[in-house]
Amino acid sequence: MTMTQKILAAHAGLPEVSAGQLIEAKLDLVLGNDVTSPVAIKEFAKIGVDKVFDKSKIAIVPDHFTPNKDIQSAEHCKMCRDFAAKHDLDNYFEIGEMGIEHCLIPEKGLAVPGDAIIGADSHTCTYGALGAFSTGVGSTDMACAMATGQTWFKVPSALQFVLTNKPAPWVSGKDIILHIIGMIGVDGALYKSMEFAGDGLQYLSMDDRFTIANMAIEAGGKNGIFPVDDKTRAYVAEHSTRKGVEYAADPDAEYEASYTIDLSTLRPTVSFPHLPDNTRTIDNVGEIKLDQVVIGSCTNGRIEDLRIAAGILAGRKGKKVAKGLRVIVFPGTQAIILQAIKEGLMEDFLLAGAVVSTPTCGPCLGGHMGVLAKGERALATTNRNFVGRMGHPESEVYLSSPAVAAASALTGYITDPDKV
Repeated sequence: MTMTQKILAAHAGLPEVSAGQLIEAKLDLVLGNDVTSPVAIKEFAKIGVDKVFDKSKIAIVPDHFTPNKDIQSAEHCKMCRDFAAKHDLDNYFEIGEMGIEHCLIPEKGLAVPGDAIIGADSHTCTYGALGAFSTGVGSTDMACAMATGQTWFKVPSALQFVLTNKPAPWVSGKDIILHIIGMIGVDGALYKSMEFAGDGLQYLSMDDRFTIANMAIEAGGKNGIFPVDDKTRAYVAEHSTRKGVEYAADPDAEYEASYTIDLSTLRPTVSFPHLPDNTRTIDNVGEIKLDQVVIGSCTNGRIEDLRIAAGILAGRKGKKVAKGLRVIVFPGTQAIILQAIKEGLMEDFLLAGAVVSTPTCGPCLGGHMGVLAKGERALATTNRNFVGRMGHPESEVYLSSPAVAAASALTGYITDPDKV
């Protein structure tokens, strides 16, 4: 069995499972946000139970339209707040202690190796970086899971990605996953587990791995998952009171396909409108003038991302954002903001002419705090660039790493970090 299949078998109470099999699995965490939880809360009320299955295994994180942008979003958050209070949920995080959900959950130690996690948000696959099975579901599935503590799955088949050698400078987890999506397409891993292996993993930080797992869904993946190593164990020991259970793929595990990627040959990669698989290396971008740069999100809003961006966009060294360009930085959590302040990163951003916001998903989904007008172009470290993703349907979104985004913020054009 693959890693994913072993975790699902354990949570289904079965000695083994195989691709295509339908199972019911017990869950370690059920997650929702301010967009999806209100729907789930309404459906939960229809089930007829008077309490959730386990108040310690449900997390609700209002992050999409918070701070509330209008009356409707305020009502949605109030519904979440009232539900969390009624059921005495241990893990409700809002303004002041919140974060972007997929940055916050690992930071709070709520995801550990071997867990089975569902979330009513497609980027729940992020926690595969920790050796957990995690995947996005709909709000009705979330409602049923809050009541019962389990859900059903079709066991996915798997693709293997063998990463070898050390990446060159400026090549990050974001460049690796954009390269993979460009290689196999946005449906190349449709309902499959994307399982990572190889000696190249030793060169990937936990933040790199979170980014790669986060974007498994952009290739259609059911989940992305990394083997547990010393970096994983150190992260879990720092953030959680649970160690979790480590699973490893069998030597004879079946994969539909296996891809070997020499990380030393990769270049910084940019995804052009209007799909994540429309990728080009930085050497083939051409002259793309920008109106806005966004650095942050559940994909690239962690401390390592901010360090890389601030190192390039160094306001203390007199560097400035290009005239006429809007640069918005969204750290992933309160703790990340505090760390960035301690390290002087915030000073770099502000002196350079960027603005820094509280953690929110707002600009990524075109919700608030960075919406694009007709004809505008944005370069973002987010995860999607669909038509109208960040605002007007006739705007354009390009995806990149924090390094490329910061370099581009200085020039006003999509730029190689080596050239600033």
